[in-house]
Amino acid sequence: MAELQIYSPRFIADQPGRNGRTVLVAGGAGFIGSNLVARLLSDGDRVICVDNLETGRQENIAEFLDNPRFAFFLHDVIEPFDIECPVDRIYNLACPGSPPKYQRDPVHTFKTSVIGGLNLLELAQKKDARILQSSTSEVYGDPDISPQNEAYWGFVNTVGPRACYDEGKRGAETLFHEMHEREGVDTRIARIFNTYGPNMDPEDGRVISNFIVQALTGNDLTVYGDGSQTRSFCYITDMLDGLIALMETEDCHGSIDDPVNLGNPGEFTVCDLAEIVLEMTGSECDISYRDLPQDDPRQRRPDITRAGRLLGWAPKVPLREGLVATIEYFRDELGRQQRLSGQVA
Repeated sequence: MAELQIYSPRFIADQPGRNGRTVLVAGGAGFIGSNLVARLLSDGDRVICVDNLETGRQENIAEFLDNPRFAFFLHDVIEPFDIECPVDRIYNLACPGSPPKYQRDPVHTFKTSVIGGLNLLELAQKKDARILQSSTSEVYGDPDISPQNEAYWGFVNTVGPRACYDEGKRGAETLFHEMHEREGVDTRIARIFNTYGPNMDPEDGRVISNFIVQALTGNDLTVYGDGSQTRSFCYITDMLDGLIALMETEDCHGSIDDPVNLGNPGEFTVCDLAEIVLEMTGSECDISYRDLPQDDPRQRRPDITRAGRLLGWAPKVPLREGLVATIEYFRDELGRQQRLSGQVA
């Protein structure tokens, strides 16, 4: 059992919080995780962040380190660990979501989803905590139906370059289902579709961050294939609303651990997105076309009927509105990195 190294020595386990709750966020230094941490702290919860900083970033959580209701533990969830204080909720967001990053070490990516998921499930069982698994639209693979609903089993290549992530998440869903059915662990499964917003890594490697960074740095926007493939983009505040609503729902009108799609059903081609980013950034760059990567999905659009029925949830932020804040964030982040680079030089 690993002994966690704490980087927030002021954390007070009995610091007053909303309903006295303590929430553990695995992967809490990542893009979605750090935004979730901020939301939970603002709501009055105590928050424990566990992250190995492989893809999470210290700057995403730096502002929380002096908060006595926040603790950061540097740890890889594939190694078993324990938390001394009570834990009421666990969000499992621990796994790289960007193809360039999860493909760097596919075995570790798979272990993070499956072994890491099991370690967190066992912690939830020990603490009698409710636990939410951040699954993904990638479980649908390159779908042959649109929109994708939760009953669709997917069309996934089990030995392709994306399989370590896709199949790892599918395996984690199985673990969460079985631990609920056989061990009584209180589980939730969210299938997250493309999410964007502040705290994304400029080197994330996904389409929105790529396009904005390229536009702001004067580089042509890289489109893979002919750009006719579609994506649906959900702004981070909408995603947080959905995750928290799913975590806190008491009545799912059926099996509590049935997966729930969370995403924005607005559908855009990759070329549409490129043109919007060029317009909104004022960039005069061109579009550069490259070969389409293997197993890249042709279409991605969520059916969110179940989320609407069970959670009363639907996204509110249109793409252009969300891009305003996202572009501003990337301008500031790239400027900060440039200043730091100049100081180092």
